[in-house]
Amino acid sequence: MSLYPKHVAAALATVLLGAGGATYALAALAPDPADLAVQEVLEAVPLPALDGALAPRPPELTLFRSDSTRSTDTADSLLRRLGVDDPAAANFLRTDPIARLLIGRSGRNINAETTEQNTLRKLSARWSPEDDGQFKRLVVESSPTGFVSRLETAALNASTRLASGTIQSSLFAATDEARVPDAIAIQVAEMFAGDIDFHRALRKGDRFSVVYETLEGDGEPLRSGRVLSAEFVNSGKSFQAMWFREAGTAGKGGYYTLDGQSLRRAYLASPMEFSRVTSGFKMRFHPILQTWRAHLGVDYAAPTGTPVRSVGDGVVEFAGVQNGFGNVVIVKHRNQHTTVYAHLSRISVRKGQNVSQGQNVGAVGATGWATGPHLHFEFRVNGQHHDPMTIARQSESVPVSAGARQAFNQAAMATRVALAGAASLQRSTAE
Repeated sequence: MSLYPKHVAAALATVLLGAGGATYALAALAPDPADLAVQEVLEAVPLPALDGALAPRPPELTLFRSDSTRSTDTADSLLRRLGVDDPAAANFLRTDPIARLLIGRSGRNINAETTEQNTLRKLSARWSPEDDGQFKRLVVESSPTGFVSRLETAALNASTRLASGTIQSSLFAATDEARVPDAIAIQVAEMFAGDIDFHRALRKGDRFSVVYETLEGDGEPLRSGRVLSAEFVNSGKSFQAMWFREAGTAGKGGYYTLDGQSLRRAYLASPMEFSRVTSGFKMRFHPILQTWRAHLGVDYAAPTGTPVRSVGDGVVEFAGVQNGFGNVVIVKHRNQHTTVYAHLSRISVRKGQNVSQGQNVGAVGATGWATGPHLHFEFRVNGQHHDPMTIARQSESVPVSAGARQAFNQAAMATRVALAGAASLQRSTAE
C-alpha cells in the first residue's frame, strides 16, 4: 500500500522542480569572473627583531693538505710546506715532547687541516717504525685552551696489489717503471736467487709479474708487506713461486714452486741482498798484482758498511785479520763446505760461534788488498774453490708435506689466476 496519495506526490514533485529551476536561474544570472575588476592590496607586515646568534652565517671552510716529513725539516719549514701560517702551532711543534717526534725524521706521511686563514686546526702523521703489524699515529689539534697532542698505536691493514714489467736495463729500473717498491723487488730477487743469477744472467726482454701486500694505516700505504706470489721469465724460461704456510704448524712459512718444492735451500746464492757484481768466478787481471790470475770467488761492489750475511748454517772457523783478505770471516758448514767473507770493515761474529743462514757476519769494507769497498766471497768444498751459484743451485730443497698437499694445490690454483691477472696489466698497458 502506498504511503502517500498520488496527488500529494505530484504536488511535491512540482515544488522540487520549481526550486531547481530557481536555483539554475540564480546561477545563470551571476557575473563572469573574467569581467570582475582586480585590485592589488600592499600592506607592510612588521617582523620581530632576530637575535644576532640566530642570524645565518656562511659555513667555514676546512682546507686539507698532505706531504711527507724530511730529515731537514724544522717546525717552520714543515708547516710552511703544508701551507700553515700559524706561529703558535710552530712554537708547539718545537716545544711539545710528542709533537717534536715529527722534526728531523723523514718519510712520515703527514696531513694538515687548516682554516681559511691558514691557521692550524689539526695535524696528523703516520709511520710504521717496526715490522710488527702496527703503526704510530701522532695527532696535534687546536683546542680552546691551545694545542694538544697525543701518540696512538693502531693495527696495519694489508691490501693486495698486482704489478708486472719487462727488463730493459736492470731489475730496479723495471720495477721503478712498474711502480713496485724496492723492498718488493729485493724480495723477488731473493725468491729466485737459487735459480736466476740476478747479478749476471738478466737479459733485455726478461719479464716479471708479482702479487704483493701493501700495509696501510688509516687507508694510507705506510710500508711494503710480503710478496705473495711472483713469476720471472729469464731467457725464455719461466719460474713461479708462492708463499705458503702449513695450517696448524708453528713454522713461519716459506716460498714454494707451484708444484710444491720449497725454494729454501741449504745455501743462499749471495752473501748480500741483491747488488751489483763487479768480478765473477773466472780468470781476471789482478788490479794490484798486475797479472792474470784465477779469481776464485765473486766480488760484490757495495758501499762501506753494507751488511754481509752467512749463506748457510755453520760455525765460525776464523774471524780476524788474514793477509790480503784484511778483515775476514770463514764459516765452516756441513759436508766439508766452507765460505769466506773478506775485506770487511767490521766483523760481527767470533770464532766458534754458531751462525744461521742469513745471519749478519760483518759489513762491506776495503781492508787488505782492496782498491775500493767491496766483498770478496768464496765457496770451498774440501778446500777446492767452486762457483757459489753452482753450489746454491745444487743444494737440496724440501717439498710441501703430504698432509698439506690438498690445501697447497688449492692455493696454487688461485696463485696461477692472480699471476695471470698481474701479467695482463702489462699487456693492457702495451695495447
